[in-house]
Amino acid sequence: MEKTLTETNLISNPVEQFSRWYSEVKNLQIEMYDAMTLATADATGIPSARMVLLKGFDDNGFVFYTNYKSIKARELESNPRACLVFYWKEVDRQVRIWGSVEKVSRNESEEYFRTRPYDSQLGTWASEQSSILPDRSILEKRFEELKQRYPEKSGNVPLPDFWGGYRVIPEAFEFWQGRPSRLHDRIKFTKKENEWEIVRLAP
Repeated sequence: MEKTLTETNLISNPVEQFSRWYSEVKNLQIEMYDAMTLATADATGIPSARMVLLKGFDDNGFVFYTNYKSIKARELESNPRACLVFYWKEVDRQVRIWGSVEKVSRNESEEYFRTRPYDSQLGTWASEQSSILPDRSILEKRFEELKQRYPEKSGNVPLPDFWGGYRVIPEAFEFWQGRPSRLHDRIKFTKKENEWEIVRLAP
C-alpha cells in the first residue's frame, strides 16, 4: 500500500479514489473502518457533529441511516448540507466530503432495515432519539414490550415511518495522506458542472 498521494497514482474520479482507500482499510481489518464524522448545522449556522456508520456509497452519494426525529435529522431538514470525515490512523489517512443531503427512498430504507440484527430493529422502535429520557428503565421497559409484540421468530419487525436513510451527494472531496516532517499530501476535488477539478493544497 502506497504511503504517498501524487498526481501519478491518483484516480481522477474521487469516488473511485475513495473506493480504493476504503477497500484497503477494510482488507486490513481496521476496527470501525466504516465510522465517519457527520457534521451538520442548524438554520442559524450553529454546527454539531457526531459519529455515524457508512452503509453504502456509489457515484450517487454516501448513505447513512438514522431516526428522522433526531437532532441531526432536524438540522438536515432546515439546512440540507453536510460534511463527512473519515480518519484511519493506522494508515495515516483522512478523507473529507462536502455536499447536499437528501433522504433515500422508502424501499432502500426498508431493504437495509431487513438486514439489521433483531435487537437493533427493536432498538429503533424503543428509542425516541434525542428526546429527554427521565430514566433508563423507561427505555428498557419499551424494549421488553416490543419483544413481546414482535417475537424474534416471527421475523416481522416493521420499518418505523420515523426512521430511514440519508444520502450525501458530493460536491467536493479532500484526500489527506500523512507524510514525514508534516509535509503531508492534500488533494482536493471540486465538482465543476459534470467534471472534477483537481488541485493540490499545501499541508
